[in-house]
Amino acid sequence: MLRTRRGVVAVVAPLIIGLTACAPSAPDSASSSGAAQQITLDVWGWRQEDVAAYKKIFKIYEDAHPGVKVKYVPYKSTEYDTILRTGLADANGPDVAQLRSYGLLQPLVAAGSLVPLGDEVKELGAFPETILDGARGVTDKKVYGVPFAIQTMHVIYNKAILNKHGIAPPTTWDSMIAAFDKLKAAEVTPLAATMTDTWMLPVQQEIFGATTYGGHDYLKRMLAGQAKFTDRPWVDSLTTWKGTSKYWGPQFEGTSYTDAQALFTSGKAAMFPGGIWELAAFAKAGPELEMGIFNVPPAPGAAVTEPLVPGFVDGSFGVSAKTPEKAAALDLVRWMASPEFGKAFSKELRQISAVPAVAPEDPLLAQALTAYQANPSPYVTYAYFSGGTPTAWDLASESLSKFALGRSTADQAAKHVQQGIDQWFKPTP
Repeated sequence: MLRTRRGVVAVVAPLIIGLTACAPSAPDSASSSGAAQQITLDVWGWRQEDVAAYKKIFKIYEDAHPGVKVKYVPYKSTEYDTILRTGLADANGPDVAQLRSYGLLQPLVAAGSLVPLGDEVKELGAFPETILDGARGVTDKKVYGVPFAIQTMHVIYNKAILNKHGIAPPTTWDSMIAAFDKLKAAEVTPLAATMTDTWMLPVQQEIFGATTYGGHDYLKRMLAGQAKFTDRPWVDSLTTWKGTSKYWGPQFEGTSYTDAQALFTSGKAAMFPGGIWELAAFAKAGPELEMGIFNVPPAPGAAVTEPLVPGFVDGSFGVSAKTPEKAAALDLVRWMASPEFGKAFSKELRQISAVPAVAPEDPLLAQALTAYQANPSPYVTYAYFSGGTPTAWDLASESLSKFALGRSTADQAAKHVQQGIDQWFKPTP
């Protein structure tokens, strides 16, 4: 039995040879004597906590494709981007890789490290263009990955706390502020908001400020060069968000992301403004915690009349241009674009699958997806202005921190973002 990087060469019974030959991804027999190649596809990713879930998910594919083993190989999230760039440079790297979305994908596209999937994965034709944007090359407009998750942003709340204080999920801005005031008077922190982990600040700003600037309609104008971060709608959205700071709890200036999570799961805070990805972590930390979500109602002077639900594509799965198992890797990502994969992904990871027509079994995920489909809003700084350096996301993380701490004005914070992207962003008329 000879072991190779890709798998095991073994002598197998004629019946097994016949079965593997019928499978779509099954390798050809290695010789007339009956030797066959067992393929192992390495799928690299940045989610170390998801190993057990992916083992279950890929078992479905393996059972339908005798002769193929799929191995999820995770790395530390903060080190993954560097490791992946190096790994994609030769055949000893991944066959399939989890790819960051939007601007963070572009260095791999520019390096020619990925296989364009437009002609290879016909299933992508059913995906909405806004979802494919997360896996698209900015310059060539080609799609390089199968999007795997949609992340939506809401206010997550503790049902028991709201019920105790006679508070219903708010449907107007005034009723939301009244709920915050009632909780604060009862010495319950209304919002578990973070400040020291600045990457969360643009998330919080989108949740509370999207209706002020107007969501996708305003984004279209920005991309066409007809509007800027420094224009009134965007600047005012920062003020709308900061207006909730009186409800962020005592000493919010020093509250970290994990501190904010703990405030919520411990019951010291009634609500947490964040992404739907928090649900799985919250459920693990507080198994008895019963959660709900609501979408922030339009703020005074809002550009829209309905709540908006910010969302973005979390990432995609792409094929390495260097893999020696290209055919098998492409077959795997085709399956990742199927409802079978989408349903398993949503169930095992408690995430919203990006595969069209896959309805989550989890009721909160289903509620989030329905709301997003009805009134979607972009994650502007991360999704659409991260294709150059410095990214709007990095700039906003920095400037929103200074603004929230009273070290700058809303206009100055917006100007910092605009000046940064002016160095590279070119509007598309």
